[in-house]
Amino acid sequence: MRLPLLDPSDADSVDIEHVKVMVDKFIERGFTYFDTAWMYVGFASENVAKIALIDRYPRDSFTLATKLHSGFFNSLEDRDMIFNEQLKKTGAGYFDYYLLHGIEKGSLSKYEQFDCFNWLLDKKEKGLVKHAGFSFHDTADVLDDILTRHPEMEFVQLQINYLDWESEWIESRKNYEICLKHNKPIIVMEPVKGGSLASVPEEAGKLFRTAKPNHSISSWAIRFAASLPNVMMVLSGMSTIEQMEDNISFMESFVPLSEEENKLCFKVADIINSQIAVPCTGCSYCMDGCPMHIAIPQYFSLYNEIMREDMEQKGWTISFSSYDTLTQNFGKASECIACGQCEAICPQHLTIIDYLKSVSYRFDY
Repeated sequence: MRLPLLDPSDADSVDIEHVKVMVDKFIERGFTYFDTAWMYVGFASENVAKIALIDRYPRDSFTLATKLHSGFFNSLEDRDMIFNEQLKKTGAGYFDYYLLHGIEKGSLSKYEQFDCFNWLLDKKEKGLVKHAGFSFHDTADVLDDILTRHPEMEFVQLQINYLDWESEWIESRKNYEICLKHNKPIIVMEPVKGGSLASVPEEAGKLFRTAKPNHSISSWAIRFAASLPNVMMVLSGMSTIEQMEDNISFMESFVPLSEEENKLCFKVADIINSQIAVPCTGCSYCMDGCPMHIAIPQYFSLYNEIMREDMEQKGWTISFSSYDTLTQNFGKASECIACGQCEAICPQHLTIIDYLKSVSYRFDY
């Protein structure tokens, strides 16, 4: 979902040749798991998977995962239409892992109304899906209820990172423990929280560099997730060859975090939490369907940066210029019409409308 783009303002302008090089390096080093979804990168991700991966490698040499999101079907027929189109777009023949996408309390009723759990099991029985599961964005009690009523689900994809471990909104630890209770393998998403844990406050970064001078900041986040028992896979959205090379460097011969290193991650989390303004992961789900085409995650990133700056001393930072540049192709924060579609789809349950008002106050006036 974070593929390299030829044009940053065009979500589906994927740099295919760059992706091919990344795929080749990934497979050469022994890695095989590729994650896509129906609507990633302007609905182009599954097409890119075909061009860069599936058309170029034997089907048994890689593992492919994709998903069905509740926002794109409204009938029993829609489910099959999307699934069949996914098979056509990818040319994969079957999916190794198929997920009901982003389940939360608000969308669960829709998945059950259209019998999606049994529908997915039927795809498995027909050999079109090898493993059936779901990704999840809600509280532990909801997850516990789902796994109690649907023990047939084989795995769960969770947002887990050291910053969200004790979050009252994300409940990483609590959800993780529910999966342990039900003995479900876990696939981790957002281990670097949309890249925010690759660029931490200086005070926090110094702690990591002192402990491991030759390790990247992002490596701590990925190793935190990968060190947890029962985690079968950690997904990292890589946009450059350099990011891939870094990830491979410490995952190729993986060494789990020590107890002291684990404690250091939580110390860094305390520092970040004391400074972060908007806990956005940059998934960009909120932008799909925004009538004003507002670059919500980009604006939140700039806002977080500016809130960490000492504005009394600087008065102006490059973030202002970056914001002005973005508004040449996207709506301003002040142009939000408070329709609420972004908040309805946000996996982090952020009060986006209010946050945009804060962004506008800083950047538009």
